[in-house]
Amino acid sequence: MRHLRGIDARLLARVASAHPLLPWLAGAAVMGLSGNRGARRAALRGTGSLALASAAVGIAAKSASSQRFLPRPAAATLPSGHTAAVAAFTTAVTLESPWLGMALIPLATAAAVLRARHATRSPGDVLAGTALGVGAAAATCRWWPVHVDEPAEAARPNVSVPALPAGLGLIAVVNGDAGGDTPAEAELRILLPMADIRLCASGVDLHLVLDQAAKDVLAHGGALGVAGGDGTVNAAAVRATESGLPLAVFPTGTLNHFAADLGLTTLQSTADAVEAGRGGAVDLGRVTSADGTGTYFLNTFSIGVYPELVRAREARERRLGKWPALCVGLLRVLADGTPRKVVIDGRRRQLWLLFAGNSRYDPPGFAPSYRRSLNDGLLDIRTVDGSHPFARTRLVAAFLTGTLARSRVYRANLVTRLRIDGMGDDEDYTRDGEVSPASDTLHLSKATHALTVYLPPPR
Repeated sequence: MRHLRGIDARLLARVASAHPLLPWLAGAAVMGLSGNRGARRAALRGTGSLALASAAVGIAAKSASSQRFLPRPAAATLPSGHTAAVAAFTTAVTLESPWLGMALIPLATAAAVLRARHATRSPGDVLAGTALGVGAAAATCRWWPVHVDEPAEAARPNVSVPALPAGLGLIAVVNGDAGGDTPAEAELRILLPMADIRLCASGVDLHLVLDQAAKDVLAHGGALGVAGGDGTVNAAAVRATESGLPLAVFPTGTLNHFAADLGLTTLQSTADAVEAGRGGAVDLGRVTSADGTGTYFLNTFSIGVYPELVRAREARERRLGKWPALCVGLLRVLADGTPRKVVIDGRRRQLWLLFAGNSRYDPPGFAPSYRRSLNDGLLDIRTVDGSHPFARTRLVAAFLTGTLARSRVYRANLVTRLRIDGMGDDEDYTRDGEVSPASDTLHLSKATHALTVYLPPPR
């Protein structure tokens, strides 16, 4: 028994003396690689909160050490950095995923108790660290509100679509270049054995494969399906809309924003909707050139530095968390970029970026992530003005302090249409992650209830 107690004591001491970041960062990595969107968001918020709490403790320690006139006992009441990191991570994970939080809370509590019993910190230090960590996690909600993981309210089954048992009548195109890790073709053949699954291999023109699939569905009846990321789904949605076909969206890309807002998070969820025949109509954003040619966007349209901002954020968010990565990316693109001179609805503007969302996005600010409605008839317009003095500095300050809504540099509006002039022949725009050449004049509008999609059952 004494031997067992000795082993137990040594294990507790080792846990108490472990590096404060490693176990929790390892947990974040596991959640991030799990493929579950809720767990991935929890990992990002947890990592960002942990970094924020650690930085706050470091600043406090540095400030205290510089105050040489303070008596020694005062310096000893600094918050425990280990406890702050653990509390921040656990609180942040719980905000995004309560079921994961329930698993972490006992571990976090044990770590705090061990810190107080076996480390050099007092119970007061541990309590102060806990309060600081919880506060740091709560503070992230000011920049990045907690996502409610539910399908958009308007994306409810309310349109008649054909029920296709075992997928009979479905022609689904699988993009072999999609960024996901799931072997979609093989899984779809198991889920829907009667469906016509067509793999678009690397190097094959996806648009030609989709065109032929749409023609075949029109000739024989049924529905069009697509497996891929947002860019792939956009291409299929254009064909489905123009042909009047229902679309089954199988999420196999890296991010799958459109599918997630529909409530379709797995191949199984879409397959169930196809077999049950549940459908609804959603809006599309439309981009039209001066000559009348146009196309659609499912999620977003942007000009300026926004595409660079998204790429900079995505390159860092697994390591830093979403909003810290967004902050670093914002600093980077503003330092290197230049504002664009354009005319918006007849008014001359000098803009760092213009973002247009298909329906209203949450949260406000620079991290639009999800939509509560997909058929509100609105475009969510967000702009950053580059004409004000010290525009870049003011923008960054407003972002960091959570005061974007009151900043003169940043503007957000909900509209039904928008005209952009003065783009220039060498300018580009981005829609759903795909870059396209822009004409001198672009019209943005809404195609309301234009696309019929298969949907999961209401929750």
